[in-house]
Amino acid sequence: MTTHQIAMQMIESRKRQFTSMPPMITDPVGEGGCGVVGFAASVPVGGRHIFTPSIQMHNRGNGKGGGIAAAGLVPKEMGVDAGTLRDDYLLQIALLDSAVESRVEASHISNNFRIDHREKLKPVCDYRDIGLEVRPPDIIRYFVRVKDDVLDAFAATNGLKDVPRRAVEDEFVYRNSFAINSAYYSSLGEKQAFVLSHARDLMILKIVGYAEQVVQYYGMDDVKAHVWIAHQRYPTKGRVWHPAGAHPFIGMNEALVHNGDFANYYSISEYLRQHNISPQFLTDTEVSVLLYDLLHRTYGYPLEYVIEAMAPTTELDFERLPEEKKKIYRSIQASHMHGSPDGPWFFIIASSDPDKSKIQLMGITDTAMLRPQVFALQEGDVSIGLIASEKQAIDATLRSLMKDDARFRPIADRYWNARGGSSTDGGSFIFTVNGNNGHSTLECADKFGKPIACPKGKWAIDLKTKPAMPKNGGHDVAAEIARSSTSGSHEEVVAFIARYLPAWEINDLRWFVEEIVKVSKSGDKCFKWALDTLALLNDRRYDFGETKRSVALQIIRGGITSILGEVPLVTAKAHGAIQRVDLATRDSLSAPKSAEGILVVYAAEFPMEGTGCMSELLVKAHKLGWKKFAVYGMCGQRFLGCGIGPGSEGVRMDAFGDSGDYLASGIDGMEIHVHDSGQDQLGQILKSGKLVIYGDVGQTFMYGAKGGEVYIMGNAAGRPLINAAGKPRVVINGTCLDYLAESFMAGDPLNGGGFVILNGISFDEKGRVQEQDAPYPGSNLFSLASGGAIYVRDPHRKLVAEQLNGGEFGPVTKRDWDLILPYLQTNEKYFGISIERDLLTVGGTKMSFHEVYRKVHPIKVAKLAKEEVPE
Repeated sequence: MTTHQIAMQMIESRKRQFTSMPPMITDPVGEGGCGVVGFAASVPVGGRHIFTPSIQMHNRGNGKGGGIAAAGLVPKEMGVDAGTLRDDYLLQIALLDSAVESRVEASHISNNFRIDHREKLKPVCDYRDIGLEVRPPDIIRYFVRVKDDVLDAFAATNGLKDVPRRAVEDEFVYRNSFAINSAYYSSLGEKQAFVLSHARDLMILKIVGYAEQVVQYYGMDDVKAHVWIAHQRYPTKGRVWHPAGAHPFIGMNEALVHNGDFANYYSISEYLRQHNISPQFLTDTEVSVLLYDLLHRTYGYPLEYVIEAMAPTTELDFERLPEEKKKIYRSIQASHMHGSPDGPWFFIIASSDPDKSKIQLMGITDTAMLRPQVFALQEGDVSIGLIASEKQAIDATLRSLMKDDARFRPIADRYWNARGGSSTDGGSFIFTVNGNNGHSTLECADKFGKPIACPKGKWAIDLKTKPAMPKNGGHDVAAEIARSSTSGSHEEVVAFIARYLPAWEINDLRWFVEEIVKVSKSGDKCFKWALDTLALLNDRRYDFGETKRSVALQIIRGGITSILGEVPLVTAKAHGAIQRVDLATRDSLSAPKSAEGILVVYAAEFPMEGTGCMSELLVKAHKLGWKKFAVYGMCGQRFLGCGIGPGSEGVRMDAFGDSGDYLASGIDGMEIHVHDSGQDQLGQILKSGKLVIYGDVGQTFMYGAKGGEVYIMGNAAGRPLINAAGKPRVVINGTCLDYLAESFMAGDPLNGGGFVILNGISFDEKGRVQEQDAPYPGSNLFSLASGGAIYVRDPHRKLVAEQLNGGEFGPVTKRDWDLILPYLQTNEKYFGISIERDLLTVGGTKMSFHEVYRKVHPIKVAKLAKEEVPE
């Protein structure tokens, strides 16, 4: 039988069992911003490392649903041998009513399966001790194979004799779980039991609570797996039932978590019913994984085609595809477009394929990219790929892993976003662990199979060894440190060592950083010089030779933490101009001792948001008279700079670590420098002031902003500056995924209005500026804008009119250049991006500004009317 014939026969054979289900319930529950995270490592790691990012995204949950899944397990920890883990189905039954345990086993398990192992999971604590209000279900875990005679009868009855035996067995397990759920859950008013998971080498646990409480209650801290995923919050469509409505949901060989919801939830449910599949838990997440399983297992589509069916390529991106791929994609869209999820969604999927010794972790974003997502990759002695709603959750995972295993490092080699439904990456990335527990490797590729790799370089740091003075320039550098720390500037010492960095080893850089930390203890002036020195080395792009940049940043940021951590706490008897406050000493905070005072804030222990959060403390400190702030140890704390109010000129905040969402939103006059990448919703309704991001920035940046001067060293994710008005002035040195400045309403830039400068550049491994493949890859640039302008660095004229919707290209005049030049000069001051050398030089040739830059401005209404009404 062909793959198509097998699929059709399997779908037809489901009709008797699945079409008896009641019609769908369509009343939605309230939407929320779920927290999702997952990682795949080349070595199995403990569940405590999914606990850490989950608890950091606690504020994305609501206590109504949390869950985790693990794949690539360790046989001994599961109580079985390697062959049983590989070949058997790991069937987990959640008992809401312990009285039905024997009945479930007799009616659907012992009669159908050979049971090779059975155990009841033992909770490690009382559920009330970890803050749970609802007792989690008892879980019975089985390792099973379908009995031969049962499988033979099933194949004969369903016309599946010619289908490969493992595929028939998968189908039997899948339908048996459906039967259990029908008998003990979905058909009853009082729920008794349901199937948590039934895949090989993959398990799911979920509760009414938070994801981290799953780890705590079931004692998953030391249980190891190659792949972990987690979810905070319950589903956002359908009926939410305890606790089966929580994520993850099982397909057959995959577990799926989901942030977002579907506008066409009902139609997808009907699409599944047309294929004889009846959702039982009535949630959009269950529908998602059933759709994925239909496309991948039943139809046998490769991952690329599954992703295309779920997140179709459209518009200009479709036209950019190769002709052969267009032909295939047209067929996929014609068959499945009506079953594609429509609305804001982002999936993380863990899957297991023991027959191929392969475990996978995949992230897929919707075509419109309406939900936040970040990917990361770290390579070294061990390798790991990570996906999350927030970058801070990724970094929290890495820090957690490093505590257990020094082969992991706290900073990934690469961070990036997916561009949904695109011709560039397809909106999806897949991390694949190949091999068994003893000999595994990790690979990463996008939807099209294009490999994703990290910059090469050395990564091993021996922190037990004290670094010696470098043989290459050590004495000269020491002399320059002594000179510039007293009579020079931090720019001078960094420029001096930049000539040595390409030849230095890791320990040479460690020595330099330690010397700077020593200088910081010699008074307030030296403190400021030392902090500025390491901040500059952190912020700019330098050639670190054979040392990975991520490792260099680990060393440099460790030095910054040491400098700030040595500042005396506000409770100390001797209060200088520079003081430090943390959660424990916040009530001891008083007014600054001088106008030049700097308040150092240790953020790590503060809650992410709400009463008692760090933002609240900063507002209090500002009212006491503090104007200079250095915030460090950030791990996702939100709303930095919010609440300070108008008239805040002269206030400056420097953020070190993983700043959270909504930073600088609503600020009016103050200045904030983020010495790393930013997250989502930054600068929303920003009125005035300055924001400098020494990295990338996330979704919906500067939504509804009214003004401000903003500089971004790297890329912006989707939807920056939507509905911005007034006079925002923004420089984005990288690019944007899509929907840049949609509905921009910023007046005439030549008469006080706002604008965006988009440079479309990046940096190579040596810290040199290079052009990106395209200054703007999306199909929606300046869509429906009525005011303002975008000045795009596009010397090769790669932008085309089809990317505009309500805008048009115009010449960059001398007045335009005089307008944007001061902002490019400030941009050069912050990031070292030279106007002459990096921006106006193309392919080694110096060009004029009007040859390099293009202006996009709104089409006048009169012109639009003339175009739309034919004469």
